[in-house]
Amino acid sequence: MEYALLVALIAVVCILAITFLGSAASSKFSSVGNAINNA
Repeated sequence: MEYALLVALIAVVCILAITFLGSAASSKFSSVGNAINNA
């Protein structure tokens, strides 16, 4: 039972990390693209 809870917690943390990193990366790529377009 404890293992299932631990695995679920790890999965949630991984999903949140991927979502956060994905949005941060896309915003960074957007700002780089805007800088290139403005150059």
